[in-house]
Amino acid sequence: MAKHASKLLAVSVALAACLPLVLTAGAIAEPPPDNPAVQPTLPFPIPPMPPSFDPAFYRPAAEEFADLEPGQLIAARAVNLADLSLLPVNVDAWQLSYRSTDTRGEAIAAVATVVKPRGAMPDRPLLSYQIAEDSTGNYCMPSYQLQMGSIPATVTGSVLVAAQFLEVQAALAQGWAVVVPDHQGPDSAYGAGPLAGRITLDGIRAARNFSPMELPGDRTRVGLMGYSGGAIATGHAAELKQSYAPELNIVGAAEGGIPADLAEALKLANRNLSSGLIMAGVLGVSREYPALREFLDRHANPLGRFMLTAKDQLCASYQSALFPFGDNLGMLDADPFGDPGVVETLAKTRMGQQVPDMPMYMFQANMDWLIPVGPVNALVDTYCADPKARVRYTRDHFSEHLTLDPIGAPSALLWLRDRFAGVPVAAGCSTSDVGSMMLDPDTRRVWEDVAGVTLAAAFGQPIGTGR
Repeated sequence: MAKHASKLLAVSVALAACLPLVLTAGAIAEPPPDNPAVQPTLPFPIPPMPPSFDPAFYRPAAEEFADLEPGQLIAARAVNLADLSLLPVNVDAWQLSYRSTDTRGEAIAAVATVVKPRGAMPDRPLLSYQIAEDSTGNYCMPSYQLQMGSIPATVTGSVLVAAQFLEVQAALAQGWAVVVPDHQGPDSAYGAGPLAGRITLDGIRAARNFSPMELPGDRTRVGLMGYSGGAIATGHAAELKQSYAPELNIVGAAEGGIPADLAEALKLANRNLSSGLIMAGVLGVSREYPALREFLDRHANPLGRFMLTAKDQLCASYQSALFPFGDNLGMLDADPFGDPGVVETLAKTRMGQQVPDMPMYMFQANMDWLIPVGPVNALVDTYCADPKARVRYTRDHFSEHLTLDPIGAPSALLWLRDRFAGVPVAAGCSTSDVGSMMLDPDTRRVWEDVAGVTLAAAFGQPIGTGR
């Protein structure tokens, strides 16, 4: 299956590369000094190039951004978004290339997609939605997959990107602006939480200062949201905000299916249905942390080396399908949990390093087979040991990892709507155990609205004009 996808990818890239890059005619308005000139969208029928074939935008030369401040723009271009690469979404959208920071404190270039609803809204808030990319290939990045004419998710295996884009549209229907960062960075470092957190915060900075978004600058109310792999970026961004981006006005963060401790996820995944996807996370983290990479190079047996090579450039669906129920630890000739470099790496990627200074809405399936609930319970306890913490935690007892995302997302969106409206949150924590979050009638109405918006968008109806 992965081989078939690779061939289709190669053919599509070759066709795209052979087409002339003719830009839309017409002058571009002179941007303010802090904004680069905005490149126009590609004319139909030229498809967008996958990131690996577009290095000028995704991997600009270091001298182009080394002296910039975190979040400062390098380049910008208008794009057309679509559901499943085919059904157009009637919004204003751009890709931003901006300066961010890796885990070694070095400047890197990162990319985010920023989206503005068509309708007018005074004092418009901004939602930073972290999609669960869960992949090791650049062509799986949301900035590519969300574009009209990209290789469809049904081929690439980026089904999580396509599915969670519906949640993005639910936010747009509220009149909110949205930024979707490629939070895994230029090397697709899946699972490297601190990197994802910095890229997310810098994406907010870039979106807030990009004048076509028409946001109220420093006053912009910002919310964070992500599930599963997106919760890695969301949770670390929430923890890093106070030290890395204290000027941002983040009014709340909502996350679910929370990978609070990668070590525990790895143990749960061994010989489990989730072994293939978690092994991809180990590979992704190793791209940002040399100690883990060196351990894998030294101690992977022949089967382990084969699997790491096979998983080097795959999107989430194929990662999951390749080697489920595999013995990940059995592909090593040494115990990773006894290696000082690996232990240090896992400690650096564990959540709970800092108590977020904004209200948190956290939800988790008690029967989650992919992300264990125990570390999430422990994370909540860690946060709530601080009297200033503001945490609302919901445990769903009838759902599992995959079903809780669409079930819990409406509650998260409604909670963020209250944060944007200025509804106060008292200090302290609350934990609720529910049969199913689906039983809340308010959440069902959110998905009814999404279905209507998606259907209308397929016929060209602009999103966000009804607010």
